[in-house]
Amino acid sequence: MSTHTAYTAVAARKSLNRPAMQSHTPNGKMAASNESQTTTKTKKIDWPMGVRLYVQRSFVPENNIPGIEKTDMEKKLKEVITQAAEHDTLNSIDWDTLPLPQQMIQSERAKLASSSAAPHWSQSFSALFVKDSEKEKTSKKRKSAETTTLPVAQESLPPWRKTNARNNAFEDRISHPKVPSVDRGDKRQRKFEEDFSRNDPSKSDINLEKRRRRFEGVRLGAEYTRASSREDSATSEGEAGPVVGRCQQLEKKYFRLTAAPNPDSVRPLDVLERTLEMLKRKWRKENNYSYICDQFKSLRQDLTVQHIKNEFTVKVYEIHARIALEKGDIGEYNQCQTQLRGLYAQNLGGNPVEFKAYRILYFIHTCNRTDMNEVLADLTATEKQQPAIKHALDVRSALALGNYHRFFQLYLNTPNMGAYLMDMFIVRERLLALANICKAYRPDVKLRFITEELGFESDGETVQFFVEHDAQHLLEEREDGVRLLTGKAGALFEVAKSVAFKRVDIKGQI
Repeated sequence: MSTHTAYTAVAARKSLNRPAMQSHTPNGKMAASNESQTTTKTKKIDWPMGVRLYVQRSFVPENNIPGIEKTDMEKKLKEVITQAAEHDTLNSIDWDTLPLPQQMIQSERAKLASSSAAPHWSQSFSALFVKDSEKEKTSKKRKSAETTTLPVAQESLPPWRKTNARNNAFEDRISHPKVPSVDRGDKRQRKFEEDFSRNDPSKSDINLEKRRRRFEGVRLGAEYTRASSREDSATSEGEAGPVVGRCQQLEKKYFRLTAAPNPDSVRPLDVLERTLEMLKRKWRKENNYSYICDQFKSLRQDLTVQHIKNEFTVKVYEIHARIALEKGDIGEYNQCQTQLRGLYAQNLGGNPVEFKAYRILYFIHTCNRTDMNEVLADLTATEKQQPAIKHALDVRSALALGNYHRFFQLYLNTPNMGAYLMDMFIVRERLLALANICKAYRPDVKLRFITEELGFESDGETVQFFVEHDAQHLLEEREDGVRLLTGKAGALFEVAKSVAFKRVDIKGQI
C-alpha cells in the first residue's frame, strides 16, 4: 500500500529575480523564455563650474533688478541652461561674461517697450548655441571622476537642483523652495519637468506681442501714474540701464513711472545739487511739508533711474528722513532709512551712527525684539561708545529694568532728532509709569512730583495729559497744591496701559 503526502514540495526561492516564463515547444518540451527587461540608460552630465557660479550669481540679492519677479528670472535661467545642454555648449560658453537672466529679461522688456525690432535674447542665444555646437561636433567632453550619474528624468533639471551629496550641497540650499524634489514622482514633479523641458517659442512670441500692443501709444517718460506713498519708483520694467538726464528744471513733481524714463524729464547730478539747496531754503522759509516731500521723492527718483550712488545721494536721504521725523511721517522715514542702510554699507559717507541710534529707538517703539537683537549684534565696541548710540542703548536698558525715572531723564536729554522717535512711545511709557506710581504712592501724590518724574514741561501739560485720558476727576486741589488721588487712579491707568501696549501704529516697516 503506497502512501501519498498531502502537499507538493516546492524548491525555496534563492533570488529576487522573477522566475523564467515556461512555454511548450512544438516537440512538447518545456523551454524557458526570459521576460525582456528594459534598462534605462543614465547619462552623465558634467556641469562646469562656470554654470554653477553663474547660477549662484543669479540669486545674489545685489543683482536683483526692481520690477523683475523671481519666478520670471528662474524661468529665463532654466531656458538658458536647457538650451546650452541641448546644444552641447555648456563648456564653450563664457559664463563669466554672459548676462544674468534678470539682465536678459530687462533688455527684452526695454526693446519691447520701445517697439524695437531687434531679436530677443533667446534668439541670439539660440544662434550662439548652434554656432558653438557646430564648432565642437568633432570634440568630446572631458568628464572628471566626480561626474554624477543622473537618471534620464533628471537630465532636464538645472545643476543646482541635482542632488549630489558631495558637490551640490550649497546649490541645493540656495535653490528656490517651490521647486519640487527630484525624488518625488507626483504630479508636481511631472509638471515641473514638462515646463522646464518645453522649448516652444510660439507661445512666448504671442505673449510678447500682447505686451507690445499693451505698451503701444504710450510715450516713454510722458505717461505717469500718481504714486501712492511706498515706492521710490526706481526704474520702469522696460529700462535697459542707467539714464543720463537732460532736464534743467529745478522743480519737478513726483510721478510713479509706468514706462522707461525719458532723459528729457530726468535731471542730471549738477541740477539735482542745485535743487537740494533750493529745497533746503524753501523748507526753512515756508515749512510746507506736502510740497517738500513731493519734491524730495522726485529728487530721489531721478537719482535712482540714473544709478547715482555717492555722498550726495546719502545726503538727500538723510535730509528727507530728518524732515519726515520732524513731521511724524514714519512711512517716508522708513523708506529713507531702508535705503540708507544699503548706502552706508558701501561706505559712501554720511552719518551712520546717528541713524543707527534712530533704528534702535524705532525698534523700541515697535517692540520688535528680533530686529533689535540684529542691530545690537552688528554694533562694534567703538560704535557703542558714540553718544547717540550709547543714549539709545541706555533708553533700552532703562525700559528693560522698569526704571522710569532714568528713562524720562534720558528723554529730556536726547541727542540729534531722537526725541521725535521717543515721542512716538512716550505716552504709553507715561501710562506704565503712572500705573506703578499709583501702586507705590498711596493715597495721593503731588501733581508737581508727577510733572518732574514723567518729563512734562509744566504742570499745565500734566493736567492736559490727565484730561486726554479722562482722569481729571482724580485731581484734587488742596492747600499745598493739586494732588493726584493714586488710590482711585490705579485701576484706570492699568487699563489705559494695557490698551496702549496693544496698539502700535507701524507705517512701512524698515
